[in-house]
Amino acid sequence: MNPTKKILIISYYWPPAGGPGVQRWLKFVKYLPDFGIEPHVYVPKNPTYPLLDEKLVADVSDKAIIIKQPIFEPYGLAGIFSKKKTQKISSGIIPNKKKQSWVEKMLIWVRGNLFIPDARLFWIRPSVQYLSKYIQEHQIETVITTGPPHSLHLIGMELKNRHKINWITDFRDPWTTIGYHDKLQLSNWAAKKHKQLEKQVLNSCDQIIVTSPTTKKEFEALTSKPISVITNGYDVEQISKKPLDEKFTLAHIGSFLSERNPRILWKALAELAKENKSFSEKLELKLIGAVSDSVLETIKEFRLDGFVNHLGYVSHEVALQEQRCSQVLLLIEIDSEQTNCIIPGKLFEYLVSERPILAIGPEKADFASIIKETNTGTFFTYEDKDALKTQLLQYFEAFQSQSLQVHAVGLQKYSRRALTQELANILH
Repeated sequence: MNPTKKILIISYYWPPAGGPGVQRWLKFVKYLPDFGIEPHVYVPKNPTYPLLDEKLVADVSDKAIIIKQPIFEPYGLAGIFSKKKTQKISSGIIPNKKKQSWVEKMLIWVRGNLFIPDARLFWIRPSVQYLSKYIQEHQIETVITTGPPHSLHLIGMELKNRHKINWITDFRDPWTTIGYHDKLQLSNWAAKKHKQLEKQVLNSCDQIIVTSPTTKKEFEALTSKPISVITNGYDVEQISKKPLDEKFTLAHIGSFLSERNPRILWKALAELAKENKSFSEKLELKLIGAVSDSVLETIKEFRLDGFVNHLGYVSHEVALQEQRCSQVLLLIEIDSEQTNCIIPGKLFEYLVSERPILAIGPEKADFASIIKETNTGTFFTYEDKDALKTQLLQYFEAFQSQSLQVHAVGLQKYSRRALTQELANILH
């Protein structure tokens, strides 16, 4: 099918950016031409990405038209004080308030109170000027802005004011209810401004796309505009297969934030290691990605540091390879009502890994129902230590008898192609 409809996608994260933020629109863009849609993708020319994955550049569709324009980012200037601390904060890892240095306190305060909605706000005006001409020259009818960073929605709002376009907002994460928002030391004025901009965006656009049912419900209280849920998903990726780990590996892929620190899990593992010699000999905690110091300190507190294999940040390809050879995959979310809506992107890659998922999160977590419906693992709240311990022992016994596996069902609807068809239905 020849592309017939042109759309403009405004995104900050794009290869060579690494991490989960880039995957969603990289994959939509890959499949949109199959549904008669020509994607024009507008991204920054000189971004400050906290994570890089050069291999993702090869995944960019040759049918996509990529437009790049310069961006000014104060994170570059903030690096004068501490490049490492700046990178951590820009990637959402905010240290425990009691352990913040004066540099971190200053960076967090500036981020929350001076850069509203975020540090990419300086890209708004030049982007509107450039894209106003581009939209007219290329006869673009639909513009999609994807956030965070939510400043990109302000580009869409101004373009909507200037042109007769159909404007769709895509919220990969919520805005004012995201877990780290209340850690930004917001003044009353700044908190009010965030809320005001969020409501303005939600009521100015034509259509809203969110990644979870809970976010849809939250936004329905703020706007009467149509809201669709299109989750993240998995792609069919040809990754060379490694044999299953010989140790009983519990693998966590992605950023392990301070607030995600599951003391309940460390306590259960510490008790099992003490009670069961065989468990102690075989256990390995495989951590892939950025891990906060407080998580590592708590692991040490429970005397589990000897079991840790911290691989650090690896490419997306290596991450997939490692998760598929792990024995059990850990999915941890912050124990908060605010995080019920978070469905981590890695969940969908976990689903097709053929390895059991051990998930811990808030009682009404949206992702719990996906794990249950697909028969891919088990979910526990932060109150279920004994049940969690029992499940860990069952997984370990199955590992010992070489029968640890899952029998997933109904995964097809979470494929990137099927999800792109849902998006195409909205666009046509």
